[in-house]
Amino acid sequence: MKNKKEVFLTKEGLEELAAELDNLKQVVRPEVISQIKEARAQGDLSENAEYHSARDRQGHVEARIKELEYLIDNATIIEETTKSDVVAVGSKVKIKYIDDDEEEEYSIVGSTEADPFENKISNESPIAKVIMGKKKGETVTVESPNGNYDIKIVSIN
Repeated sequence: MKNKKEVFLTKEGLEELAAELDNLKQVVRPEVISQIKEARAQGDLSENAEYHSARDRQGHVEARIKELEYLIDNATIIEETTKSDVVAVGSKVKIKYIDDDEEEEYSIVGSTEADPFENKISNESPIAKVIMGKKKGETVTVESPNGNYDIKIVSIN
């Protein structure tokens, strides 16, 4: 039996995955099956590009369905944290980069929902790993492929 990995999701993230799964099962899968049937009706399958394309798409759709089912089955919902004094999954954390005095605010989310463009970082990211469990005012060193740097936790929401 494979080791199951806990998947951290917000309530909204879980709803998005469930909607995508429903769409794949109810809309996309039947479309692909229909495309395969139409392509089969054209005859010789060995040289039928439409058939092979539809089969490839079916493979991708089925793989995504399995992935979504796994994510949903292993989801741990991140509760909106009430004012906490330590960084945890679900926290919004303002940090200050010591070297350049720049501040950034990040939401700590599960890897599935991580989106650097929206300042949502994975709990598995280098920054999140070192600040998890830390308190406001603490300074920590982040190890990254580009070298180490220090950050200070300014606030936790």
